[in-house]
Amino acid sequence: MTASSHTPQGWEAFWREVPGGAGETFWDSDPSLTAALHLPYFRPHFDAGLPLVDLGCGNGTQTHYLAGHYGRTLGIDLSPAAIALARADGPDSPAEFRALDAVDKAAIDALRGELGDVNIYLRGVLHQCTPEDRARIVAHAAVLLGARGRIFAVEPAEAAKDVLMSLARRPTGLPGKLRAVFAHGISPGEMADTDIPRLLEEHGLRTVASGRLPLFTTESDDDGRRIELPTNWVVAGA
Repeated sequence: MTASSHTPQGWEAFWREVPGGAGETFWDSDPSLTAALHLPYFRPHFDAGLPLVDLGCGNGTQTHYLAGHYGRTLGIDLSPAAIALARADGPDSPAEFRALDAVDKAAIDALRGELGDVNIYLRGVLHQCTPEDRARIVAHAAVLLGARGRIFAVEPAEAAKDVLMSLARRPTGLPGKLRAVFAHGISPGEMADTDIPRLLEEHGLRTVASGRLPLFTTESDDDGRRIELPTNWVVAGA
């Protein structure tokens, strides 16, 4: 786990092959095990009157849940196929969805002009990007936050590498849903536990809360236990 990539083509190909419905990807656990666990940690710091942007929303499982707790909720993802799944999986959801690449400055500036200050939910996006694109995404997130918005960012901890390596050494190899990600040239990159706070600080964002939580995946180990990855979370704002 040494390289990372920002591959719109790879992600589009990946999402085109994912069946509709929640739980079809390695990280797409039920919101009760994901966004619902995160909500108590960022809700006290978020201005409830601001729009909420789920940046890198994928097929929208967590976005639909968050839309039930905030006013205008917008999921954005660089993959049109993921956005199509998000819309199809929640036809009655108040959440909105839009295909938008967070490294595209012009697109981010336009979104800022449309929404003003926003809060951001950012889950498991940065470790999939090159270091250069991580910096761009955080810089653009700071633009979207403005003066009043806050970001909740959560990424795999350094210790997650050991979990993934142990999965690769199993007689059965990597879980099928994880193999599907690698098959499209998408590979997680290594991030130090200090990387997220450092990136946020470098772009004018001050950490106001942080901690560690498990990421419950949709796969099980050979003993039938749900596979968990350790993650670090941060809430920050201008």
